[in-house]
Amino acid sequence: MESLPLFKDKKEKSYFFISIFIIFCVNIYLHFIDYKRFTNIEVFQTDAIILNIYEKQKYNVLKLQTQNSDLGFTFFTSSYTNHNYKKLQNINLFIVTKDISFFQYLKGFYGKSFALTLLETTTTKKQTIYNYINSQHQNKDISSLYSALFLATNISQNIREVCSSFGISHLVAISGFHLGVISFVLYFLIHLIYKQIHQKYIPYRNKRFDILIVVSIILFSYLLFVDLVPSLLRAFVMFVFGLFLLRNNIKIFSFETLLIIVLFIIALFPRLLFSLSLWFSVTGVFYIFLFIHYFKNMNKYLQFLVFNFWIYFAMNPIVHYFFEDTSLMQLYSPILTLLFTIFYPLVAFLHLIQFGWLFDDLLLKVLDLNIVVESVETPLWFFIIYALVSFYSIVSKKGFIVLNIAFLLFSLKLYL
Repeated sequence: MESLPLFKDKKEKSYFFISIFIIFCVNIYLHFIDYKRFTNIEVFQTDAIILNIYEKQKYNVLKLQTQNSDLGFTFFTSSYTNHNYKKLQNINLFIVTKDISFFQYLKGFYGKSFALTLLETTTTKKQTIYNYINSQHQNKDISSLYSALFLATNISQNIREVCSSFGISHLVAISGFHLGVISFVLYFLIHLIYKQIHQKYIPYRNKRFDILIVVSIILFSYLLFVDLVPSLLRAFVMFVFGLFLLRNNIKIFSFETLLIIVLFIIALFPRLLFSLSLWFSVTGVFYIFLFIHYFKNMNKYLQFLVFNFWIYFAMNPIVHYFFEDTSLMQLYSPILTLLFTIFYPLVAFLHLIQFGWLFDDLLLKVLDLNIVVESVETPLWFFIIYALVSFYSIVSKKGFIVLNIAFLLFSLKLYL
């Protein structure tokens, strides 16, 4: 059966985009009201949870998420190094709101603060799991890696540098890739249980759709648990929207679908407009769709082998505009991405049975590698042209050929 279009006509499409714009404006206005409430008080007192700690020589920078029930935002502040704060602890502090613009409030700002006080609060489930993961490792960097993989916490500086050297930062930051692995494992496990029930009691139901609904509920619970990580939020919305399209026989893998989902997310959560992780996630999906668009008739086994390499090289000019670190080890990224699909569920299981330490020695050897890293930046003019050619490739095969030549030449310049 041929897939149906998402919109019947231009009129229906126009109504949708107008509705999205109205939702966006309403949410911006609500954020502005919160901003005025925040800045009307010259010194604002709040409770906050510590998301990350960036260690400096004379002070530490804390990334905080306010815990107000009706006024929540993320910001940065400083503390003295003699304060022994830890991730996911709760503190009370006073923020100086002077000179904080609305744009900074939305984007995430650095604020002067004082009177930081550690709060004695009940340990949350997230803190309990965080402590459970840490108890299985003696090295804090490795603990940081696993808590990032399972709880979407921020990684340590050492782990960040190693991941950048290997070109695998996308594997550590929870995103659609992780959601795909999680959903596959969940589907497999639920299918084992539901198969017998379905055959015996409700054979008339769509078994696959029922399982996907249960998977969606579990994924949504996990999304809330990790505090709506932008890249994971994008992936979850696409997952649910994909179920809706599949149920209604509407084409799933289309650039229009991706655009609609991005606009929908930003309309509901305007702050995510400034989230680099969201835009990297969206860019990755864009190139995945582009790959499917042009290589859909390729042999499936060859497609499987080529996929990760093509996506990696296609993303290279985009990634290096924001992150300049370059090393020959990054060429292993596509292979490590393939291996990660096995590693991720395996280490999750090992942590459940308290054998999470099993790969620690191997990871420590990787951390001790002396990797030569150079700084290579994508020029702004090339970044703009590359982006335009990427969009042009949607409608032009010639544009797609130019795109491939562009990223191959860029990669040769990068690594030779």
